[in-house]
Amino acid sequence: MDEHGNRPLKEEAIVVLAGPLQHAWMLGAAYLLFSFSYIPEQIYTLFIRYNLMILIFNLFPVWPLDGGKLVFLILSLKKPFSDAHQWALRVSVIFLTAFSMYILFTEPLNLNIWIVAGFLYFSLYHEWKQRHYVFIRFLLERYYGKRDSFRLLKPLRARQEELLLEVLARFQRGYKHPVHIEGNGSEKRIVDENELLHAYFTEKRVMEKMGDLFYTY
Repeated sequence: MDEHGNRPLKEEAIVVLAGPLQHAWMLGAAYLLFSFSYIPEQIYTLFIRYNLMILIFNLFPVWPLDGGKLVFLILSLKKPFSDAHQWALRVSVIFLTAFSMYILFTEPLNLNIWIVAGFLYFSLYHEWKQRHYVFIRFLLERYYGKRDSFRLLKPLRARQEELLLEVLARFQRGYKHPVHIEGNGSEKRIVDENELLHAYFTEKRVMEKMGDLFYTY
């Protein structure tokens, strides 16, 4: 995704939906031209048919199509970035496999469809292989990128024995996370997310436990 997943969800949704909406005005314009007899019926029918095919294809819930990106955005409303990304890919595989089975029984010799399906399978495989790098880019953007885009706070609770990376994996797009590290008894420390990102990227304390970070800071 653009800006490595840190663009506001509403803004990202507008960008994703802009593509399918282009077909809406094109279909409307074609209807007007046909109504006033500027284009013949045959051309109008072909235009409507192919535009609807492209629109439906783009809205198919498979990454990296617009429909797959919308699934990712919907999951991002409730899930951490890493979980939402991985579940979006899983949902994509399920829908693409179901579609492939349908084509296998209805149009098994349609080479064009199999080429497109093969491309989508390859894209999903490549995105899955890159999922850890996508997550790191997401964290890097939070650390070095614009920080004024986070308007909502969502505190996270962390146990002392949790690893730093496990807490970072709970970061959610659109939220800034103050992290409450539970101490002994009623003792507790609140750490800003930038301190954790600094410990991860600058100090390279990748496998550090939160308890050690708590006593350090």
